[in-house]
Amino acid sequence: MKEPYITRLELFADNAQKIKKAFAWQNALVTRLAALLYTAENRIADPEAIRASHELIKENTGIFSSFRGNSAITIAALLSLSGEQETRLTNTLAVHQLMKDIKFRASDFLVVAAYQIAAHTTSDQYALTVERAKAFYDGMKSRHRFLTGQDDYIFAAMLGISSIGVERGIERMEQLYADLKPEFLSGNSVQALTQVLVLGEEIPDPAARVLALQGAFRARGIRLDKEYTLSSLGVLSLLPYDQESIVNDVSETFEYLRTRKGFGNWSITKQELLLLSASLVAFKYVEDVRSGVVTTVLSTSITNIIIAQQTAIAVAAASSAAAASSSSS
Repeated sequence: MKEPYITRLELFADNAQKIKKAFAWQNALVTRLAALLYTAENRIADPEAIRASHELIKENTGIFSSFRGNSAITIAALLSLSGEQETRLTNTLAVHQLMKDIKFRASDFLVVAAYQIAAHTTSDQYALTVERAKAFYDGMKSRHRFLTGQDDYIFAAMLGISSIGVERGIERMEQLYADLKPEFLSGNSVQALTQVLVLGEEIPDPAARVLALQGAFRARGIRLDKEYTLSSLGVLSLLPYDQESIVNDVSETFEYLRTRKGFGNWSITKQELLLLSASLVAFKYVEDVRSGVVTTVLSTSITNIIIAQQTAIAVAAASSAAAASSSSS
């Protein structure tokens, strides 16, 4: 690995420790996601800025608001990076209300979905984007009633933001689902994978690329085809790089992070560390794209896809952990 990338990995490890210490009561997946968000911007974590944004959320929402749930620190981190915390929060709350008005259900996932729309569209496009997101969601629901739920809100929002036609996007997802479901166990994870692949619509024959990359990872003893990591396989398949380079970089990133404080076997699961490693590699490649090494319209989209995908997984895991804790108490 080259020195600039090692420096980035050290930044991520340091950011993770800093945010974990500042928010010790928060689920570790959520604090590591906040560290990843700062690292993606090549910035040193600022716990005080995150705390100030967290306080801003509490000042502007009720005690039972979804904004105070498992997504709170994620949204606070995003707000702290935006440079326009109050305006961005106001816009996010407005989009959130629009989404509830057309029967999206309040949840941590809806909060993040609303933030995505507020951050990546203009106010005059909020209503149309929300309607598109609902059309994508309803289309997925009509085809996969038992698979489609609140955990699909974030990618429904991403699809709503995109320029992809609703019917064409839904049909494309359905075709990819038919192609890929026989290869993987979890239908829900395959649906998330198809959402990622449709957002990267310019990639030719994405299903074949996913399966080839899966095989390349498995040949190295790396399983990125499990429940929480399958969509990461999709993100990596969008990158305009050869399989060997991608597999080597993910493997080396994983091994390097394992040696850092807070990333040992007792601190983080193999699957979560693989998830983070895949994201860090993808961010590295996106920077290459932006510097002109490779030219593609996907450079910005991939960053947003990674953030959406990581957030969806972190919120899902944190919510599951909170539910398990509640039921056992």
